[in-house]
Amino acid sequence: MTARFDQGPWAAAGVQTVRPGVHRVPLPLPNDGLHAVNVYLLENLAEDDGIVMIDGGWAIPEARKALEEATAAIGRDLCDISHILVTHIHRDHYTNAVELRRLLGSRVYLGAGERPGLEMLDRLRSDSPAGSLRTLRDAGAVELADRIEQLDHGGYDPAVWEAPDRWLGAETIGFGAGELRVVPTPGHTQGHVVFLDEQRGLLFSGDHVLPHITPSIGFELTEPGGKPLADYLDSLHLMTRYADTQLLPAHGPVADSAHTRVAELLTHHDNRLAQSLKALGDASLDAHEVARKLGWTRREVPFGELSDFNQMLAINETAAHLDVLVLRGRISVARVGDVNQYTRVN
Repeated sequence: MTARFDQGPWAAAGVQTVRPGVHRVPLPLPNDGLHAVNVYLLENLAEDDGIVMIDGGWAIPEARKALEEATAAIGRDLCDISHILVTHIHRDHYTNAVELRRLLGSRVYLGAGERPGLEMLDRLRSDSPAGSLRTLRDAGAVELADRIEQLDHGGYDPAVWEAPDRWLGAETIGFGAGELRVVPTPGHTQGHVVFLDEQRGLLFSGDHVLPHITPSIGFELTEPGGKPLADYLDSLHLMTRYADTQLLPAHGPVADSAHTRVAELLTHHDNRLAQSLKALGDASLDAHEVARKLGWTRREVPFGELSDFNQMLAINETAAHLDVLVLRGRISVARVGDVNQYTRVN
């Protein structure tokens, strides 16, 4: 019998049947503040009676065990997973998909915008976040960048960073009895995609739209490209062009309305842009200096109380907000030595 935990903590072990043939399974993460990552098992979709899986999880034994228990709970077997559609390249979404392909022969799909990240990983032979470290140095946080670079990022294992079987663009994928629309949503990463089941009114949103937290912006394994927050805001607006759906996120519980949460996220970033402009004031500051003047998380934690990793995320997000203010003509940016300095435009 399928376990139900609709009223319990979203990361608790078990299976939640969202719709007939659509199951949410939280897989554990190692020492991660997010606690778990949701993967989704879709039955009655693939023409070979296999299971289509959305996101793969982190390649750790605990995740494999939880997934085996979940497939058994719905009367299926792990080997029934025939297709794995991954929303983005981050370790907690991609690496277990590659492991499962090796074990089961499943086909793995990934957004084409993630290709530069995988290729850079192969060149560097390290999964240190090169793009985020570059942003830190541009923001004047050189010492923090050096400390982050020395951290253990899990160890580079080429076996879990292999290329997918198929790169996805903006397209519709048919699986015999059903289909999913692939919608590129750059911002959280350059190649993030979401999967839209228009027939059943479901949005598998990955980290693009999360119900309780705002996804990090600009945390890249590859070199930074474009303006990640501007891309993210455009990607949020894109979601409103489709009919409203139930929200099936990668972290957090299922929510009734994707549009409602998108509106909340847009409001949050409007507020954050205003706060960033106020923190800049009439001075010329780098993104590190602006980040130190802001509160972080819902509890408005001072910057200095954040861990090194979360300081990196904070500075990356601050730089992203400042770059949007530059695009909107509210501030200017100039290169001073090796650092970007921002100044309000009168």
